[in-house]
Amino acid sequence: MPKKIYEEIREQLVSIKDAGMFKTERVLNSAQGNEITLTDGRIVTNFCANNYLGLSNNPEVIKAAQKTMDDWGFGLSSVRFICGTQDIHKQLEDKVSQFLGKEDTILFSSCFDANGGVFEPLLHPESAVISDALNHASIIDGVRLCKAKRFRFKHSDMEDLEEMLKASHDCKYRLIVTDGVFSMDGDIAKLREICDLADKYDALVMVDDSHATGYVGKTGRGTPEYWGVTDRVDIITTTFGKALGGAAGGCISGQKDVISLLRQHARPYLFSNTIPPAIVGGVLKVLDMLTNSSKLVRKVKSSADIFRQGMIDAGFDIVEGNTAIVSVMFYEEPLAIKVADRLLELGIYVIGFCFPVVPRGKARIRVQISASHTEKEVQECIAAFEKVGKEMNILK
Repeated sequence: MPKKIYEEIREQLVSIKDAGMFKTERVLNSAQGNEITLTDGRIVTNFCANNYLGLSNNPEVIKAAQKTMDDWGFGLSSVRFICGTQDIHKQLEDKVSQFLGKEDTILFSSCFDANGGVFEPLLHPESAVISDALNHASIIDGVRLCKAKRFRFKHSDMEDLEEMLKASHDCKYRLIVTDGVFSMDGDIAKLREICDLADKYDALVMVDDSHATGYVGKTGRGTPEYWGVTDRVDIITTTFGKALGGAAGGCISGQKDVISLLRQHARPYLFSNTIPPAIVGGVLKVLDMLTNSSKLVRKVKSSADIFRQGMIDAGFDIVEGNTAIVSVMFYEEPLAIKVADRLLELGIYVIGFCFPVVPRGKARIRVQISASHTEKEVQECIAAFEKVGKEMNILK
């Protein structure tokens, strides 16, 4: 590698730092949870994990993972079709299918890989993908891997979506793809209206429900349940690395023949190791817990409502929504990072989000509420934000 490239890389890093957008990874000295320990010994309240149900360090989930590892080993050292499929993998696929209301499910090492593997086998040059403008990066990257024509509609704009459907009328197959819950804003896709348009124009619907599965909907079955369109959504991709235990792994659920084709041709599935047994065992336990009770689903919704209203009352600019994701807007990148650093001093662990994670000029702190947060912790978080807001003169 020519030495010049190292100089350019260093210049890029200096530029990122000068712009106040350099991301520093904070190191934890504890398990994930609503309270975490930093390497300097401070114990802070965590409000920025995707741990929506508070199960990342749940004793029952840990015990189930340990028991599964004792029985089935540490790893498979193989991909599924060679010698990497255990009975527990089929159990998990069956249980996820039942939970999401689909015929079959295929497991991946992450939902990023699931989204990277779904488009290329199903769509060809005469097909079209119609994608929401704010879809997750994994969807964008997955679409790039297929040869279908690409259309993008304005975020949650049904009129623009219909225009894209009209513009793609000559395509053999059309797939509308959207996040279920948009990770940076926390708003829910208009799935019922999307399904209506899909029916009108004979299109398929795919939803990445990573930030919804487990806690959105009456029983935590995600945005299709929330809108009452489970039987009208053709493909669901989601993760086990957020509400469903927070470890790793993802999946695609849908019609049986679609899943069968993906087993034959989805490259991340064919060329990546099987999900480790411990993760399978933990996720199976989480699904049992959700099937037996919706208590955690109700708890996270209630706490998120309290936090959202408290922040509005305090005078912060909040992205409208009704999920466990509450984005507090600061717009200026250095300001968002400065506020996050000050909040850490006050015992509140949050992160400032800047470009390229969000568009330039849209910097924010994304607060994520967990079922494990107590009402006292939620109120303390609001109070800390208000204190910093007054210190920095940024309240409305």
